Amino acid sequence: MDLVPALQEPLKKVLGPATAKVMAEHLGLHTVGDLLHHYPRRYEERGQLTHLADLPMDEHVTVVAQVADARLHTFASSKAPRGKGQRLEVTITDGSGRLQLVFFGNGVHKPHKELLPGTRAMFAGKVSVFNRRLQLAHPAYELLHSDGDGAEAVESWAGALIPLYPATAKLESWKIGKAVQTVLPSAQEAVDPLPGSLREGRGLVSLPEALLKIHRPHTKADIADARARLKWDEAFVLQVALARRRHAETQLPAVPRKPSPDGLLTAFDDRLPFTLTDGQRKVSREIFDDLATDHPMHRLLQGEVGSGKTMVALRAMLAVVDAGGQAAMLAPTEVLAQQHHRSIVEMMGELAEGGMLGGAEHATKVVLLTGSMGAAARRQALLDLATGEAGIVIGTHALIEDKVQFHDLGLVVVDEQHRFGVEQRDALRGKGKQPPHLLVMTATPIPRTVAMTVFGDLETSVLDQLPAGRSPIASHVVPAADKPHFLARAWERVREEVGNGHQAYVVCPRIGDEDDNPKKDPKQRKTPEDDAEKRPPLAVLDVAEQLAKGPLQGLRVEVLHGRMQPDDKDAVMRRFAAGETDVLVATTVIEVGVNVPNATAMVIMDADRFGVSQLHQLRGRVGRGSAPGLCLLVTEMPEASAARQRLNAVAATLDGFELSRIDLEQRREGDVLGQAQSGARSSLRVLAVIEDEEIIAEAREEAAAVVAADPDLTRLPGLRTALDALLDEEREQYLEKG
Repeated sequence: MDLVPALQEPLKKVLGPATAKVMAEHLGLHTVGDLLHHYPRRYEERGQLTHLADLPMDEHVTVVAQVADARLHTFASSKAPRGKGQRLEVTITDGSGRLQLVFFGNGVHKPHKELLPGTRAMFAGKVSVFNRRLQLAHPAYELLHSDGDGAEAVESWAGALIPLYPATAKLESWKIGKAVQTVLPSAQEAVDPLPGSLREGRGLVSLPEALLKIHRPHTKADIADARARLKWDEAFVLQVALARRRHAETQLPAVPRKPSPDGLLTAFDDRLPFTLTDGQRKVSREIFDDLATDHPMHRLLQGEVGSGKTMVALRAMLAVVDAGGQAAMLAPTEVLAQQHHRSIVEMMGELAEGGMLGGAEHATKVVLLTGSMGAAARRQALLDLATGEAGIVIGTHALIEDKVQFHDLGLVVVDEQHRFGVEQRDALRGKGKQPPHLLVMTATPIPRTVAMTVFGDLETSVLDQLPAGRSPIASHVVPAADKPHFLARAWERVREEVGNGHQAYVVCPRIGDEDDNPKKDPKQRKTPEDDAEKRPPLAVLDVAEQLAKGPLQGLRVEVLHGRMQPDDKDAVMRRFAAGETDVLVATTVIEVGVNVPNATAMVIMDADRFGVSQLHQLRGRVGRGSAPGLCLLVTEMPEASAARQRLNAVAATLDGFELSRIDLEQRREGDVLGQAQSGARSSLRVLAVIEDEEIIAEAREEAAAVVAADPDLTRLPGLRTALDALLDEEREQYLEKG
C-alpha cells in the first residue's frame, strides 16, 4: 500500500543503483513503500549471553569474548583448484573456555582486517562440532570499543530479535535488513488506509507504528501487534476492492429473464425421470431470483463432483431461453464441451430439436462450437446463433472469437472458472446487447474464506448433497514399494470389476511420447523420498502396454490423453461410454466432467504426484451409477513422508471442503489463488487465508458497510490511495481471478 510521495521515492535514489536493481529484478521492489511492505519472514533470537565453558550444541548463542589469535590458511578445493581457497580461523576466549570461529571464501576479508588479537567483540551464531572441537561458522559479530560500551549494550545486542527477510541468492537477508533501516524513517509518513473508527474499535496500532514494530521489534508482543494490524490492512483493502466491484456490478443494466409459466423449463421438468434434490431446488431458486432482476447476476455455484451442478445450470439456461434470450456455456476443454453437449441433448430429448421434424412445441436448438469442427458444421452453428435459432450453445474458447455473433445473449455459464482468464469472461460478456447474467461453476470445493477472498465479487451458492442414486466411493492407499503384493491385488480388483460387467480407469501423470525427463542434478535432492522421486512419473503409453501384456491381459484396454486428435479422443470416449472398452488408461484429461456411470474402479498411479483437490476430482469420476465406486491410490513414497500423509487424508474422507482445507494448509495460498501468482504475492503478505478466517469475514462486513455509505470513498483518502496501489495492473488481474 505504497502511499504518499516519501513512500513513492524510487529505491535507486535511496539505496544506490546496484542494490536497487537487484531488489527490482529479484524481489519486485521498486519504491520505498514496496520495501517497507517487504516484511520479515521470521525472527532469529541471537540467543542469550552464554559462557564458552557451557555452550549448547546446535543452538544459536551470543558470546562476548576476546580474540586470542587469527590465522589465514589457503587450500585447494574444487572451486579453487590452484590452492586459492581461503579459510580464516579465529580463536576467542572469555576466561572460561575457548572457541574456534571459521570464515571461508570471500567472507574472510572483513574479519581478517577487524578481528585482530586483543579485540573484544560479541559473536552470534550456531554452535557445531568440527574435528571434535566446538566451532561457530561465519558468526555475526559486533566489535565492542573500549569507550564505555557497557553491559547494557551487550545485553540489548544479544537479546535483540533479528528480522530474517525473504531473500535471494543475490541479496542476503541482512543486506535487505540494512536497506530497510535506511528507509524506516519514511514509515512515519505512511497514510493510514483504515478508517479511524475501525482502528480504534478493534484496538489496532497505527500504520507507521506497525511498520516500525514489524521491522524493529523489541519484544514478541511488538511483532504480534504489527502483524495483527497489517493483516487487517490486507484483508480490509482487498475486501473494499471486492465490495466496490459488487457495488459497480449492481449499477449495470441487464434484461430481467423470467421463465414463462408453461414454457420450455416446465416441459423439461415434466420429463425428468427423477426429482431434484432439496439443494438443487434451493440453489435454482437463488438463481431464478437473480435472473429476474434488472442488474446482472454474478453467482458462483460450488458443488461436489456429481452433486448435479450441470442440471442446475441447464435449468437456468432453459429459463433464459423461455424469456426470449440465449445461453452460452463455456467449457475448459473440447472433450468436456462435447460431453456437456451430448449429455444436455440427451437430457432434453425432443426439446433440443427446435425447428426439426419431431421437435417438441417449445423446443430450441442446442449447438456445439469448438475449434476443431469442420467448416460446414461451424458455419451452420454460427448462423443458428446469429439468427437466434439456437437457444443454447456449448463451446470452448472458440465462442469468444470475433466472428461469433449472438441474437440476444442473456446468460453465460462458465464451467471450472479457474481455467478461464477474465479477459475471456469479459469478451464473452461483450457479446450481449446488455451485460448478460453470469453463473460460474466449480467442482473444486473452496473453503469459505478463499471464496470470500478470490471470488469475493460473486455471490456464492453451494450444492452439498449428492443426488439419489449416487454410490459411496471406497478409497485406499496402495504402498507399491513397501507391499508389492498390494499392487498385484489392485489389478485383481480391476479384473473383478470388469468381470462383474463394469469398467475401470487407470490414471497416470504423464503421456509418455515426450522427452520430459530432464536429467536431475544429483546434488539437488537428498531426502528419503529420493528413490520414488528420482524416476520419471509413470506414463500412459508405457503403463497401458504393460497392463495389456501383463496383469490385465485379455481385457480391452485403450488410452486417452491431451495430445490425441480431437476426433480420436471423442471416439475413445464414445467407445468407453458405450461399454466397448474395459479399461481406459488416461492422463488427467478425465479429471473434469467425464460421466460414465458404469465405471466403478479407478487406479491412480504415482498418486503422490497429484494435488489433494485433483485426486478428489479424479475420484469423483467413479461411483456415478448405482454400483459402489473404488479408488486405489498407488504410491512408492515411504510411510512417514508428507506425500503419504496427504494420500491418507484423501483416502480417509469424501468431504471435498475438508480436503480443500488440508490442501490449502499444505500448499499455502499461492497455488489456490489461481494463476495470478504475482498478484497473490503482492497482495497477501501476512494474511493466511485459512488461519485468518475471522479477520476476513469481519473485514468483508466492514468493507461492505464502508462502500454502501461512501461508494467513491471520498471521505477516506488514505483508503483510496491504498486501493490504487492494490489495483495496479497485476493485482487487478489477481482480483479478476486470472
